[in-house]
Amino acid sequence: MPATGNEQLSAAEFIIIGGGAIGCGVAYALAKAGKKDILLLERADDVGQVTTSQGAGLCGQARDSVERTKLAMHSVAVFRELQRNGAEKPDWNEVGSLRIALSDAAAANFAALKKNADSAGLETTLIDNKEAQRLWPLMDFSQVKGVLWCPSDGWMTPTCVAKAYETASRQLGVRVSTGTTVQNIALKDGRVDAVETNRGTVKCRYVVNAAGAHAYHIAKLAGLDLPIVPVRHEYYITVAMPELRPDLPCFRVPELTLYGRVRDGGLLLGGWEHKALHTDPRSYPLKGTPPEVVPDWPVLNSFESSFTRILPKAAAREKQFVGKGWPTFTPDGRFIIGESSTVKGFVMAGGCNAHGISGSGGIGRLLVESLFEPKPSPYVQSLSPDRFTDTKWNWDDACREARRVYETYYGPGCWPL
Repeated sequence: MPATGNEQLSAAEFIIIGGGAIGCGVAYALAKAGKKDILLLERADDVGQVTTSQGAGLCGQARDSVERTKLAMHSVAVFRELQRNGAEKPDWNEVGSLRIALSDAAAANFAALKKNADSAGLETTLIDNKEAQRLWPLMDFSQVKGVLWCPSDGWMTPTCVAKAYETASRQLGVRVSTGTTVQNIALKDGRVDAVETNRGTVKCRYVVNAAGAHAYHIAKLAGLDLPIVPVRHEYYITVAMPELRPDLPCFRVPELTLYGRVRDGGLLLGGWEHKALHTDPRSYPLKGTPPEVVPDWPVLNSFESSFTRILPKAAAREKQFVGKGWPTFTPDGRFIIGESSTVKGFVMAGGCNAHGISGSGGIGRLLVESLFEPKPSPYVQSLSPDRFTDTKWNWDDACREARRVYETYYGPGCWPL
């Protein structure tokens, strides 16, 4: 059970800070790799309650590189494993996904995605509009120029993902302490020595920073300045639509910067804004919270008006829920994973560029590789926090570039038509 009251925390080889999907996924990956002395700290009363709880829950595997595709594939393998064998399930629903092109240029890009998928061993198929119509009968494919089908994509419930990781990790010996706030990281001879919390000081050999929108602050406690930029993201869910079936595939329409799925009987529809809004993590303290995200109805309504060209029945549907939060982005669009060479024992697992929940299984695997493989792959090496601590950069440029990563999530030039 989580630590309660005045229970004294004991030393650990690994302390993971942050109990979202990433932190819990890292705990599971380390435990599966044979590490026996792991303590996860979360300041909320339960895991998966902050950024993770606001996730849309889609998992798409076709990515713009073979490495990213393989990472997503590993996450799906983990979700399947936990759904099949876990005492807690991630609510993994392997309904497949449609990626829909409205222009010849986007359709050509799908061919490149399929080539990456083929290289990674991921099954995808370029299907015609008739087959797409069969898979999603309510959509209008008359303007569609191409469709990429991935049968092993799907969706999960984000909070269930965190709980599934937590439960499986506990069974492997991981300790989880909720309601525990981090106050400082003590260093000794240039490496991590302990974490100071509201429940006492805990000696450790490694600290894994999986603190999401507070990852910047945790890194600063260790003396590192890392450009981890929270960028606003929103989606909405309509009231139940009797026309929708729960087994309908997820979908993405890159030129409209939209994605969606069926959720709770309604339509979940989200999008990437072409003028992103970020918050500066230096503007709020570790003990505080990012600014509240107030639903931006002009933006949310623009998602609806764009999407009605594909799904006319989506027009004017009552919206029962708005998902909103501050996923973190990096200036180069790559995760920050691995141990710092500046502060030994300080390990990053952040800057996930809105790929944290769906990529959590793969990210845990990459972190294990970064720490314990004698020769990590060039891809894993490229994710090191050293790329920011060993070079000069400034916050204005970093924020602008992080917003640009968000704005071009589906690729350069994918603006609403």
